[in-house]
Amino acid sequence: LGFPHLHIVDLDGAKAKGLVNLNVVERIASRTDLKIDLGGGIKSEKDIENVFNAGINQAVIGSLAVNNPALFFTWLDQYGSNKIVLGADAKGGKVKTQGWTEDTNIEVVDFISDYFQKGVKHVICTDIDKDGMLQGPSLELYSEIMLKAEVDLVASGGIHSMDDLDELEKIGCSAAIVGKAIYEGAIDLEKLAERC
Repeated sequence: LGFPHLHIVDLDGAKAKGLVNLNVVERIASRTDLKIDLGGGIKSEKDIENVFNAGINQAVIGSLAVNNPALFFTWLDQYGSNKIVLGADAKGGKVKTQGWTEDTNIEVVDFISDYFQKGVKHVICTDIDKDGMLQGPSLELYSEIMLKAEVDLVASGGIHSMDDLDELEKIGCSAAIVGKAIYEGAIDLEKLAERC
């Protein structure tokens, strides 16, 4: 249908000690021209090397960015801000890690703003409260992020209509992740492809 980008999360990897499903993603990368970003389970030097050797365009780093910022910023310097994406998953405005199983006291807006000031350019922010609910995205949260950080912000969670995409574009989000709305037939794939 002409989609240029694909977002994938290795949920098994997010809860494990490293990547679990890289071979699947590598097969997708080798058989398509899709620009793929991969998150979940990237926890070591070997993991990130394997990600880029597999033909994946961007690595989404969430839990490690919280738990080991020194290594995160080493990777940001080594691979560049266009290859390393900050993953910021939040529930009730607070960052969650380890595949959404670990709580933190870190305010997600402050977290993104701080990392932006340190060189991060690309962010995927998922509102866990909205994810999979098909009740609309967190426009207020994303607006607040855009006021504090001039990042390339990808919104994730709750998107259920083309109108949602229009609203996200109005507040400055550069893209959105659409998943369940496709699986449930709430958004037509062909119409969605026309927007790309």
